[in-house]
Amino acid sequence: MTNHLLRRLLLGLAFISSALHTLPVSAVPMINDPKGFQNIEWGAALAGRKDVVPSRTGPHVTEYRSIAGPASFAGAEMTSILLLSVDDQFARVTIRYQGEQIHARVMQFLEAQFGPLERIPGQMARGLNQQYNWRGPETEINVTYQANTERGFIFIDSRTLAPRFNDHITDSAE
Repeated sequence: MTNHLLRRLLLGLAFISSALHTLPVSAVPMINDPKGFQNIEWGAALAGRKDVVPSRTGPHVTEYRSIAGPASFAGAEMTSILLLSVDDQFARVTIRYQGEQIHARVMQFLEAQFGPLERIPGQMARGLNQQYNWRGPETEINVTYQANTERGFIFIDSRTLAPRFNDHITDSAE
């Protein structure tokens, strides 16, 4: 009897822990689709631009970083901002940041620019891993924030070009 009760208690704790670990993700319809990032349209060639330099190149995917100074987004300094092209077409932005205050500023900016998040009554607003999504006709924005390490990641993708990154992942990739 005691083993059965203990097993049920541990199972219940595991369920609650997993529920608190990650928040459910649902994309909010985006208002004001940016159709790119910082005045660079999706599909544009990044090679040869004077404001970015390649930081990692491959046969199909090239990563660029800005030479304009500290990485800045949403009025705050970011850890890094990388622009990625697939087959010489601008397709993705990857932004990394650190800190709870920066996260709050990022979220405020994104909600002001692209629309408020849907707040469901009873939904938890905090958790170990928080995810937020906005989806427009041409752009999708995904934010992941790890509360325990205070690290945030923003992915801004072309909805038509970003899936092509998957075409260049080999079958042997693990």
